[in-house]
Amino acid sequence: MNRIAPAGRVLAVAAAASLALTACGSDGGDTAAQESAAPATSAASSAPAAKGDGTLTLGTVLPQTGSLAFLGPPEFAGVDAAVKEINEAGGVLGKPIDVVHTDSGDTTTNIASQSVDKLIAQKADAIIGAASSSVSESIIDKITGAGMVQFSPANTSDKFTTIKDDGLYFRTAPPDKLQGRVLGDLIAADGNDTVGILAMQDSYGSGLADQVTTTAEEAGASVVERVDYDPKAADFSADVAKIKAKNPKAVVLIGFEEGAKVVAELVKQGLTADKVKWYMVDGNMSNTNYEKMPKGTLKGVKGTIPGAEAPDAFRDKLKEINKDLDDFTYAAESYDAATLIALAAEAAKDDSGRSIAAKLAEVSKGGEKCKSFKECVDLLKAGKDIDYDGVSGPVEFDDNGDPQVATIGVYQYGDDNKYPSKAIEYRTGNIAG
Repeated sequence: MNRIAPAGRVLAVAAAASLALTACGSDGGDTAAQESAAPATSAASSAPAAKGDGTLTLGTVLPQTGSLAFLGPPEFAGVDAAVKEINEAGGVLGKPIDVVHTDSGDTTTNIASQSVDKLIAQKADAIIGAASSSVSESIIDKITGAGMVQFSPANTSDKFTTIKDDGLYFRTAPPDKLQGRVLGDLIAADGNDTVGILAMQDSYGSGLADQVTTTAEEAGASVVERVDYDPKAADFSADVAKIKAKNPKAVVLIGFEEGAKVVAELVKQGLTADKVKWYMVDGNMSNTNYEKMPKGTLKGVKGTIPGAEAPDAFRDKLKEINKDLDDFTYAAESYDAATLIALAAEAAKDDSGRSIAAKLAEVSKGGEKCKSFKECVDLLKAGKDIDYDGVSGPVEFDDNGDPQVATIGVYQYGDDNKYPSKAIEYRTGNIAG
C-alpha cells in the first residue's frame, strides 16, 4: 500500500460588470453511466477540430439550490475571479470571455438538464460543473454529445476515470480513491483498530467507503460494520443502531446535507464525539446545520477535503468577488478549471469544445512553468510550450482527464461546531499510487 506523505507547507464580462453569486462527490442521487476502459482523451485529440465562432463562451452548471448549495458560492467566486483576470489580460483570442451562470440543483430535480439546454442554445464551448458526481453523470451525455467540454471542479467519483465521454470530460478534483486512502490512513494512525462506516448509498458514498475500508484494513484496523443508507430517509435510528451494536472506536460519516440528522442520531444513541472518534469527508464538513447544535458537539471531529491550502492572497481575491465568502472549498479548483480552458483555447487558436479538449493536457504539463493566465498566455504567444501550475496544485492531466497528483487537507472542528477554514495538515500523493 502506498501511504500519502504530508506536504510541506453571464453574460459578457467587462471590468465594471457585477456578477450575481447565488447559490460534491455526488448529492445523493445515483444515475447510471456508460463506462469504457479506453483512455478518455484519445477521441478529442485525434478527431478533427471543429471551428469556434471566435468568442470563448464559458457556462457553469453549479449548485445554487439543492443539497450542495452551500458549495456554490466558493465555486462561482473561483470562476468569476479567473474570468476577471483573463479579461483584464486581453481575453481569449483577442476577445473577452462570455460567461453564463446556471444552477445544477440536485438529482431530485431536472434543473441541471434544463441548464445544459440553455447553455447549448447560447452556444457555450465549455461547461464548468457539476459539483455533484451524480448530477454530472446525468448530464455528461448531453454536454459531450453537443461537442462541449465538461470540466468539473468537484466531481470525485472514481467512475469518471473510465466513463464514456468522447475525450471531452476533465476535472481538477481528484478521484475518491486518493481521499479514501488519506482518510483510511488517518483513522488507523489515530489508533482506531475497530471502525464503523455510515455512507450514503450512491456512487460517491459507496466509492469512498470502499477505499476507506481497503486502506484502513491494510493498515491493521477492522471495519466491524458498514451501513449504506438512503440519504432521503426520514429517520436514521436503525442505521445508527447497527453501528452501535458493534461498539467501534471510530465512526466514519460519508454523506451530504443529511449528515446533520445522522449526527443528531449518533448523539441520541450515546455515540458522542467525546466517546467515539468521528471522521467526515468533503460532502458533509461544510454543513451549517451543525452550528445549531449544542456547543462542543463536534469538538475534535476530523475530516478530509480535496485541495491544497488556498493562499491568503487568493482568498482576498475571492472576497473581492463575494465579500461574504467564508468557505473556500473547491474555489481553487474552479479558478483553475476556467484558467485551463482559456489557455487551451489560446493554445489551439480556436474556441470550440473539441479544440479545447485536445489542448488541455498539453497546457497542464511538460512545458515551461507558469502560474497565471497572463504569464502563461504571454509564453504561448511567444511560441513556447507551457505547464500551468494552478492554485489547486500542479494539475497535470492524465489520459483520462484526471489530475495525476493531488492534495488532501485534514481538518478538525473546535468547540463552535463551525467548519474549520484551515487544515491541520495537508497530504499530497499520486492518484494512481
